[in-house]
Amino acid sequence: MFCRQDTDDAGDLLGRLGELTTQARELAKMQRSRVELAVALQRGMLPQTLPDPPGIRLAAGYMPAHHGLNVGGDWYDAFTMPDGRIGLSIGDVQGHNIEAAAFMGQVRVGLRALAHVTNDPGELLTRTNDLLVSLGADLFATCIFLRLDPATGVLECARAGHIPHIWATADGRSGVDEGECGPPLGVLEGAEYPVVCHRLTTGGVVVLLTDGVVEGPSLSLDEGLHRVTRLAEITAAAGLGIKALVDGVMRLADTVGHEDDAAVLVIGHDGGAM
Repeated sequence: MFCRQDTDDAGDLLGRLGELTTQARELAKMQRSRVELAVALQRGMLPQTLPDPPGIRLAAGYMPAHHGLNVGGDWYDAFTMPDGRIGLSIGDVQGHNIEAAAFMGQVRVGLRALAHVTNDPGELLTRTNDLLVSLGADLFATCIFLRLDPATGVLECARAGHIPHIWATADGRSGVDEGECGPPLGVLEGAEYPVVCHRLTTGGVVVLLTDGVVEGPSLSLDEGLHRVTRLAEITAAAGLGIKALVDGVMRLADTVGHEDDAAVLVIGHDGGAM
């Protein structure tokens, strides 16, 4: 037989469990709202359209990997600069939360705004880096910025701690950029970013990536870069078009077992199906 004290204790326990359940539900709801807000912020910061200059084709793929409550800060961007050339960037913010998504927006907007002050990719990254350092944020971002002259196909590239881009030509050559790299943005005031020049030839492609595409529990970075290089080589040689290349790269991203965003931006020169 239960005494009244046992009944009271059981009632207190059930009441406490009910309170904890309610708190857990409210916390889960709040966290889901934060994730939804971060994802909306991410998507709102991505360009709605890409430039379409004569002879040049651009295509992009993006997959936010919001596993559980993790939300990353990857981005890509492409826009026409004041001098008529095309500015292209891709990058990855450290962290997986709404703060990372917001910081991503600051970096992207900073790059666009400062492109009206300087069109040199190295100086642009230096100025963006110094701006981010001055804000005193605890986050940092890796990034590639390219300036493309559609008339000549000349690409000028500066890299801030980011994985290298990949190139392939219609005659079957391909490779990974081995140019010098500066530190991530937002870490070291006064950092410098060397500029490397390439030329996009007819039928050729250049592939910009974030590491969520090519690195994860199921794939090493070197192997991932090798696979994307092979995809780019086949695509350019066969004239399959950049949309097919983007689709192939995003399918690869599905296999790496990562819990990170995945973004790809492909630049192609007319000479095959687009």
